[in-house]
Amino acid sequence: MTNSNNDKQQLISLGTKAARQIATTSKSPPQMQGISPRWLLRVLPWVSVTGGTYRVNRRMSYSVGDGRLEFSNVGAKAQVIPHELSELPLLRGFTDETVLNILAARFEQSEYRAGQMIVQRGTPAEHVFLLVHGKANRLGQGAYGDATVLETIADGAHFGDQSVVEHDDVWEYSVKAITPCTVLALPQAVFEDLIKRLPALHAHVERYKEMRRAPQDKAGQAAIKLSAGHTGEVALPGTYADYDPSPREYELSLAQTILHVHSRVGDLFNDPMDQLEEQLRLTVHALRETQEHELINNRDFGLLHAAEYKQRINTRTGPPTPDDMDELLCRRRNTKCFLAHPRAIAAFRQECTKWRIDPEIVEFEGSRVAAWRGTPILPVDKIPISETGTTSILAMRVGVEKQGVIGLFRDKLADEREPGLSVRKMGINDKAIGSYLVSTYYSAAALIPDALGVLENVEINR
Repeated sequence: MTNSNNDKQQLISLGTKAARQIATTSKSPPQMQGISPRWLLRVLPWVSVTGGTYRVNRRMSYSVGDGRLEFSNVGAKAQVIPHELSELPLLRGFTDETVLNILAARFEQSEYRAGQMIVQRGTPAEHVFLLVHGKANRLGQGAYGDATVLETIADGAHFGDQSVVEHDDVWEYSVKAITPCTVLALPQAVFEDLIKRLPALHAHVERYKEMRRAPQDKAGQAAIKLSAGHTGEVALPGTYADYDPSPREYELSLAQTILHVHSRVGDLFNDPMDQLEEQLRLTVHALRETQEHELINNRDFGLLHAAEYKQRINTRTGPPTPDDMDELLCRRRNTKCFLAHPRAIAAFRQECTKWRIDPEIVEFEGSRVAAWRGTPILPVDKIPISETGTTSILAMRVGVEKQGVIGLFRDKLADEREPGLSVRKMGINDKAIGSYLVSTYYSAAALIPDALGVLENVEINR
């Protein structure tokens, strides 16, 4: 037998392993997973808020707006949550919990099969309908008598709420279930009986009727009286532009953390890279990622929650189709961009392939991105995907001059490192650990309702 050591090749020069002991090692800066392009932070025009609060002044509007309702259930029996009824335009601002409880108890539940009509155009309008679960199309009649899809509605929507304050009116559209639907309905006769017996409800409905009679433009704003096309000496109308008496105010939110660095690390291990600078760089990245997440998902000012109900639409069939993107795009002028989860973009491209359409690729701020009708579709991984595989796609106009969406921040902070982000040294404790307070302040505001739209219930798993 031979000794295994004899099998090893005898070295006749210095080996690399030994040589590395006296060599300088080249190294990368610390790397970090989870850094995204942060397109939202890049496309928003940022407005400095010196007082910590930004007020969005608008013209007086008589359009009370719409809300999305929520429901509770026991088994298969559903019931609207009473205070959610104040989301109906008819009951907006009504806070009498006793009356709301009585109203909620009077809704009757019905089930509809896919393809079944919930209401038929031209028939008497005698109910308020709340869509508990499912998806339906609101159908109108085209110029040549053919049915046209006016809108697709889904969970939490409502229709017919104005019919109960009118007499002898008929449905001007049809509503057809496109999936199995659970619906709650309140008969007009029941509502009229409650109005007679409940003074608070009667007074509120009268105020609502009076508001509807006020002159309005097509956007629901207080009308500015004008005269046009006249000849001769015509008496011109007097007018003024009234302002919203209760404008929305946005208080800056913040993200903060305290970074700890031991003095020994800075004294002994600061070459070739500054340890404090590397720690701050990674911390700032994390704060900026959190900032973008909040700008999309925060329930107070996040874009997914800030979009008004009339600017929210549902997909016709589930996946995002070119028709869906067209409808989202046509609801506003000067759309700057779409924002979508990367998986939603992939689902849209798959639908385009089925339609034999090749989506555009455009140059946007030095990057090549997918586009639709020339409008870039920017990937934002902060847009959530539900457990059922649905997500949302946003479209927005930006800028103060265009009455769009703007980002809010505070500049010229003490110890400012980047615009709107400061790093303040808090001192060194008795363990020789230095502390640094890292803060950033932000919010977002849509200046008028049509600046921001959302395509909801986008299926990405088909």
